[in-house]
Amino acid sequence: MSAELASPIQREFNPWLAAEARFDEAAERLGLDEGICKILRTPARELTVHIPVQLDDGRLEIFTGYRVQHSIARGPGKGGIRFAPDVTLDEVRALAAWMTWKCAVVNIPFGGAKGGVVCDPAVLSDGELERITRRYTAELVEFIGPESDVPAPDMNTNAQTMAWIMDTYSMHKRHTETAVVTGKPLDLGGSRGRPEATGRGCMIVTWEALRKLGINPSNTNVVIQGFGNVGGMAARLMSRAGMRIVAIIEYDGAIYNPHGLDVDAVARHRRETGSILDFPEAENMDRDEALLLECHVLLPAAKENVITSQNADKIRAQIICEGANGPTTALADKILEERGIFVIPDILANAGGVTVSYFEWVQDRQGFFWNAQLVNGRLEEIMVNAFRDVVGYAEKHKVNNRIAAYMLAMDRVAFAVKLRGIYA
Repeated sequence: MSAELASPIQREFNPWLAAEARFDEAAERLGLDEGICKILRTPARELTVHIPVQLDDGRLEIFTGYRVQHSIARGPGKGGIRFAPDVTLDEVRALAAWMTWKCAVVNIPFGGAKGGVVCDPAVLSDGELERITRRYTAELVEFIGPESDVPAPDMNTNAQTMAWIMDTYSMHKRHTETAVVTGKPLDLGGSRGRPEATGRGCMIVTWEALRKLGINPSNTNVVIQGFGNVGGMAARLMSRAGMRIVAIIEYDGAIYNPHGLDVDAVARHRRETGSILDFPEAENMDRDEALLLECHVLLPAAKENVITSQNADKIRAQIICEGANGPTTALADKILEERGIFVIPDILANAGGVTVSYFEWVQDRQGFFWNAQLVNGRLEEIMVNAFRDVVGYAEKHKVNNRIAAYMLAMDRVAFAVKLRGIYA
């Protein structure tokens, strides 16, 4: 369905239209030249590949794969590869642009890219997934690499997938090239601190927001939506830093304890029972009601379109830290801004992952690997600087933090484009 034919609700819930609206506002406030805007909107390269793969039962099947390199003005493309039955070129295109802005916000020397293969991993064996991954990589060998485009894991892909990509690429290049991907196993050139990096980044910027608003972290109540890699790790780290995790929300419900949850005990309970519900030291709650609990910090870390025009006026958090991509709609942004809620936007809040991916790339290229203390210390330095840059931009230009993050990112990319000039 086109944007023109979509209903107002469908338009609100379309993250790509929301990103476009924020791009337009940021570009207008920056006073960007029309030609520069066209460059920033348009991907540098879009690839579609059709991958023949022999399935376990002997049948041949054709899978479609995509790789979009949105911008390489500030460095190699950087972005994940997802495997899902509903992957589209439009989705990959939008996610690649998002990566451009995310890398620019934290000021690391990458552009934005994204990839995907249309397949259903739930019905494919490990062998079939390996063959899909290797053939997809072979089709992209000329277009990816440490100096051009560095993939990473995303939805339904993981460290094993990255190992297959690294090995396939290395076989074609006739030498081992670990820096072609990030998110690899530690034994194949992965980085310490990478699995917890996104959650750690959320904790760092939340701490900075609390300091800015004059809230004592030890008196802080936190509600976390999503208890996966990002939300679960953020919960652990925030709890260790002295914050109280009073509620955790998952797809099947929520648990609440006003005195604080033992996060490690909740994780054990879920491993044993398959759910966070019925945790002995908490009461079960409806997940929508839990989202509206009074708290200092709300951390949506699961999916997009969680905070909308339908519930933004009922949110009772002072700070929203967006661990997920696109959890707040553009219409909800306006409501939250009017209510004075401090939003740490996704392209800043969850950029810890791509930052430590950058560290992994640096370590692979140097052949020298850092300990966890060095990784975490450098992550904190970059996240704190990015937080202060975004907030400073917001105050200088009298805009909310999200538009400030877009303005900052676009300004940095536009500056690089102008400085390099147009090759003709």
